[in-house]
Amino acid sequence: MATPLLHGFPPLVAEGAHTLILGNMPGAMSLAVQQYYGNLRNAFWRITGEIFGFGADDPYPERVGALTAHGIAVWDVLRSCRRVGSLDSAVERDSMVANDFHRLFDAYPGITRVLFNGAAAEKNYHRLVGAAPALRCHRLPSTSPAQTMRFEDKLAAWREGLRR
Repeated sequence: MATPLLHGFPPLVAEGAHTLILGNMPGAMSLAVQQYYGNLRNAFWRITGEIFGFGADDPYPERVGALTAHGIAVWDVLRSCRRVGSLDSAVERDSMVANDFHRLFDAYPGITRVLFNGAAAEKNYHRLVGAAPALRCHRLPSTSPAQTMRFEDKLAAWREGLRR
């Protein structure tokens, strides 16, 4: 049986966006519920809620609205890939297709920085998309439960990364 071809989500973005947070590819639970960071053990919503003042358990549209109101956009590097499970290390390298970042950056020229949610997002962005000299890029610790860093340390790193 062939590995299933997975497709990501459209970006969460609004006018006034200045910062793009990039994951690699939604995990299995996120794909199942059709929401970014849909795995309840993923710290993304808890971290961003702490920083931007909303509840990690607020309804998904409210969390999205809170982020985009603060100029934060969310997307993933990969538009599609083949993977079994949720781990970035399980993505079949030859199956990776990047999202159309040129189109996004043309539509939202206020985006001047990219924050990578973990090493895989950073590596695959640079490998598949390349570097854009006008963008400031910075890797943050993955919010995935597979990243075993203490929550407080992740939160501090994200707070600092979003402040830059």
